[in-house]
Amino acid sequence: MPAPTSRATVVADAALTLLAARGMRGLTHRAVDDVAGLPHGSTSNVARTRLALLELAVLRLAEREARVLAVDEMPDPHGGPDQLVDALALAVHRSLTGNRDLLVARYELALEATRRPELRAHFDAAGARFRETVTGLVTGLGSPDPARHALSLVAWADGLMFSCAAGSYHADPPDLDALRQGLRELFRGMLGDRPAA
Repeated sequence: MPAPTSRATVVADAALTLLAARGMRGLTHRAVDDVAGLPHGSTSNVARTRLALLELAVLRLAEREARVLAVDEMPDPHGGPDQLVDALALAVHRSLTGNRDLLVARYELALEATRRPELRAHFDAAGARFRETVTGLVTGLGSPDPARHALSLVAWADGLMFSCAAGSYHADPPDLDALRQGLRELFRGMLGDRPAA
């Protein structure tokens, strides 16, 4: 039997739902109570301030995105880029096809973090796991400049997901084959014909 969901998780999930549906202005403690089906005042007991609610949402976002992207299941990059291309393309495809609301909530939180230094620290800490994973992957592929190449890979994926979730490509996201091709081209540009390390 699965463990019962904690009240904090229920509140955080409702906050993410609201951020995707109504934006930052629609995120109130009372609205979270309503979306979560909780008695009024429940969200305030979990996260007394708006900042605490946003921090809770950021932490939950990182947990859910880690599952969608399957960061702990990436293949060993030392085997070369082919399996990694497949895994990364599938991760991006899952984000675009079944988790668009999670992406929109992330963009809302990212923009809010630019205005709130105290939230920025939480947002950056939550994202550090993804950056470290990507840096390890490109290092394993034999990148001569892992930090720069990790930034390029993250920027490619983030830019593509933004364009397809909230930008001008929202009605025409790429299929899995197109994502694979884009990643192959990106890795070829980074690594040339270098063998995996």
